Amino acid sequence: MLRGWYTAVSGMRAQQWRLDSVANNLSNVNTDGYKREQASFKAFPELLIRRMSDDGVYRHPFGSADVAPIIGRLGTGVEFNELYVSFEQGALKETFSDFDLALDGHGFFAVSTPYGERYTRNGSFHLGLEGFLLTKEGYQVLGENGPIQIKENNFQIDKEGRVWVNAEYDLDDPNVLISRERNTWAEPILIDTLKVVEFELDRYLRKQGSSLFRDTEISGPAMIMDVNRPAVLQGFVEAANVEPVREMIQMIEVNRAYEANQKAIQSHDTMLGVLINQVARVG
Repeated sequence: MLRGWYTAVSGMRAQQWRLDSVANNLSNVNTDGYKREQASFKAFPELLIRRMSDDGVYRHPFGSADVAPIIGRLGTGVEFNELYVSFEQGALKETFSDFDLALDGHGFFAVSTPYGERYTRNGSFHLGLEGFLLTKEGYQVLGENGPIQIKENNFQIDKEGRVWVNAEYDLDDPNVLISRERNTWAEPILIDTLKVVEFELDRYLRKQGSSLFRDTEISGPAMIMDVNRPAVLQGFVEAANVEPVREMIQMIEVNRAYEANQKAIQSHDTMLGVLINQVARVG
């Protein structure tokens, strides 16, 4: 009977994990580039219940009594397995800002942080005081040759992730670069390509907060994408891949499952009280 308590308690703990992941998803429904979390579980080993032989003699060796009739199986509970991230594509929102970027497909932007290189799907960037393209937290966005340095209203990023700037030359001396004046002409110049990376097993990336991910031994190191690169869309951001209605439904399921396990514990407690206070007294 005590086993029933442990089984129900394990179910309640599992629902607590589910509730935490659902609550985190709902709280980040408006966070650009957020990827929803999903809790997964595994069952404890089941017990195979056998009956003693009809003649009352148990068949040896112990534990391999195949001739004994099988009554059934008894589950011993559930335990938390992992909290994995779903990298499904989120909706693309047009912002009309030249600094906002979105990846239409598989891949990650690379950014430089004090803790090392990190990766994100959140392309809501801005221009820093020194001309570097930065995340909202102030981390530099990386190109394949280093941090991206640009000027406002003087750059374009195409779908291949190539960063172009308008270099201006003096008409009298084509070898001299000057600022925007009357006697100038402009020509787009390629300065770098956004560093877009992928991983062998991106499911095992670890969240670090602020929509950032870090690689792990299981995920493998970041690899620059040369083929099958996602399209880079300037003036767009990727919304969170969270469906609020779906998460609310899951929250209702969690509450009902938690209450069911709670009632199971109460029922076992009542039966144990009857066993101790009545049956044992009669005996």
